[in-house]
Formats: sequence, C-alpha cells, structure tokens
Amino acid sequence: MHTLPWTAPPGIAGLIFDCDGTLADTMPTHYLAWQAMLGPYGIPFPEPRFYAMGGIPTERIIRALAADAGVAVTDVEAMVLEKERLFLQHLDALAPIVPVVAVAAAYRGKLAMAVASGGYRDVVASTLERLQLRDWFAALVTAEDTTRHKPEPDVFLEAARRLGVEASACAVFEDTDIGLQAARRAGMLAVDVRPWGKV
Repeated sequence: MHTLPWTAPPGIAGLIFDCDGTLADTMPTHYLAWQAMLGPYGIPFPEPRFYAMGGIPTERIIRALAADAGVAVTDVEAMVLEKERLFLQHLDALAPIVPVVAVAAAYRGKLAMAVASGGYRDVVASTLERLQLRDWFAALVTAEDTTRHKPEPDVFLEAARRLGVEASACAVFEDTDIGLQAARRAGMLAVDVRPWGKV
C-alpha cells in the first residue's frame, strides 16, 4: 500500500467518494453533453465556469446559466433529461481515474465505502457500472436524496448515515472546491484528488 497516493490515518472508518472527476474521468464527456444541449437555446457555458460548477445539480446550473444569459427556459426538466441522455450516449468514452480507484480497491472490504455525488442516480449508477465499480460501495447518495447540495454538507452526511459511520470518522475524496468545502462543513477529512493526476 506504500505506492498509494493516500493512506487512511488512524480513526478513519468510512471512505466517501465523489463520482465525476474523482472516480471517473467523466468531465470532458459531461461538457460535450452540456454544449450540445445548450447550443439550441443560445446559452453559453464557458469551460472554466463548467469546471467551477462541478458538483452542482444540473437543474440548478441550467437555471443559473439561463438567468445570466437572459434566456427564458420553460421546461428545465426536459433540458435536464436531454443533457443526461446525451451524456449516456457516450459512456464508452469513460475511463477510471486510476489513483483514486486504487485507493478504493485497497480499502474495499476493509473500510465502509460510499459514493456521494451531485449527479443524478441513473447517470452515476451507469457510470459506476460502466467502470465495474458499482458493487464496491455500500451506499450511493445522489442529487435526488437531499434537498440541499454542495457546498452544503448534506450529501456527505447522508452517506455517513447510510454507512453507519460517524462523520468525524469519514474521509471524502473530491475534485472540486465546493465538494471539498462540503466535506469540511460535514466535519470530515477532505482529500483533494486533483494533484494525483489521472493515471
């Protein structure tokens, strides 16, 4: 285990992983789906802003972008479904983020593990299944499971509750600033995976 990028410190009993950009290299595919969905509406979504909004549910992003662009959108739910449909068309392009998956593999069966994501359940589950990781995790918490989202701590607190592990005994693996902020607000150890790279 000495080759791993991270080793669990004493007292950690649960590991909680974000999905997009943490376990799975999905962000470029998500961005392409966003561009394809928003294009007909004339709503811009610059790439830096896309990465800055990582972890925020699709519906909230659509409403914010439309408001900023001065575009009236009448059926946000249909736009959400179209964006997710476009993403799922490209599941074959997904790859694991190797250093993070290596940590999960090392602690599989040793510590309680969950995935907690701002994404929607069907998309997150499909992503994990595509990478053959779904059965590694005892709990899967997604956008549908909490009313407040990152940077609020709710998704991580719910994951800890489902694992039966105290929040203070959990480590959260994240690739966004708002995700790390949510983990700290939950009273958990926040681990930034971005310096680890993808391979």
